[in-house]
Amino acid sequence: MTTSEVAETAQSWVLQFCHGYDGPFLDCARQYAALFVGTPYKVCTVYLTGKPSSAVEQGSASDEVLFLDYSSRDVRGLKLKAIRDLKRIAASRDFKFCIAHRFKPIYVALLGSDLPVIGVHHAFGDYKRRTRQLFANFFRKRLALLGVSNAVRDDMRACLPNWASERIETLYNRIDVAAVQAAQVSREAAREHLGLPQDAWVVGNVGRLHPDKDQATLIKGFAQALPQLPVGSLLAIMGSGKLEESLKSLASELRVSDSVRFLGQVVNGRNYFKAFDVFALTSDHEPFGMVLLEAMAAGVPVICSDCGGGREVVVDSGRLFPLGAAAALAQTLIEQAQTTDKLAMLQQRMVQRLQAEFSDQAVTQRFRALPLLNSVM
Repeated sequence: MTTSEVAETAQSWVLQFCHGYDGPFLDCARQYAALFVGTPYKVCTVYLTGKPSSAVEQGSASDEVLFLDYSSRDVRGLKLKAIRDLKRIAASRDFKFCIAHRFKPIYVALLGSDLPVIGVHHAFGDYKRRTRQLFANFFRKRLALLGVSNAVRDDMRACLPNWASERIETLYNRIDVAAVQAAQVSREAAREHLGLPQDAWVVGNVGRLHPDKDQATLIKGFAQALPQLPVGSLLAIMGSGKLEESLKSLASELRVSDSVRFLGQVVNGRNYFKAFDVFALTSDHEPFGMVLLEAMAAGVPVICSDCGGGREVVVDSGRLFPLGAAAALAQTLIEQAQTTDKLAMLQQRMVQRLQAEFSDQAVTQRFRALPLLNSVM
């Protein structure tokens, strides 16, 4: 055996297991791999679904990336093949523990290895089912849980009341603030790319056109506010989904179709957030709200419904309105349109909050101080 082979054998690894890399989950893999930069650990990231991709390998920021290439259909039911694959991978390195994102990877990791598992949950309700509660309780000695916000954490604690609080903790999502800002184009270039007029006052929204995102309240609030907003104001909605036609019909019913732009799915959409004068998120139960961080990085004031994890992001650096309250949203939009003289101060406060709470550096420090790590590292 060569010297390099001996060193490789002695190397300690972290296994990161992800359901897939679609949507925000590629950046989630990057975020968790970044936690181990400058430590003795190497990171192997495994994707349960999704074709092999060199771009994903690079974006995962890991020492090794493996693709199991299952379809969503393949991982229904007992997932026995995935469990066998995970067992083989777990035996190939000196893995100390596993970080698994979402319930299916947690299930496979616990059944396919003897490793301690840190399960990361990105949504509400993952342990509402009695069968999942029983499963988590059975593996409680090897399983610790992280929620992407206090709201998600508290949801899990309510479902698993017999767990010690330090076994279910919060670790916020985060962004590489400098990298995100470097990729964001100027206001003028962003508006040209999105086909928005340079002189309009623009309310922006980004997300799936889905009931969870409640763009209906957004359109209603904008319609009520429009007579008191700057002349020519627009609502620009970036995203696609099953509610597109019904939302367009709502805009027509409210006689604001000419002032509402449906931009569709925009590749690298966060690069164009400077096109907006204000960013509004009206979700009815947002677990966290990555788009809020991206809007703040762009220096765009944020408005968010007062529920879920979004409240935790916006506090002290944005505006909140009661969930589903179109009239309150309208008043908030009007007030925001009238406070442009305080924009520079607000932008400074948003950047400071990003660095203090949602940067890779800040969250890495918080991660390493978590009591639950005592059982795995």
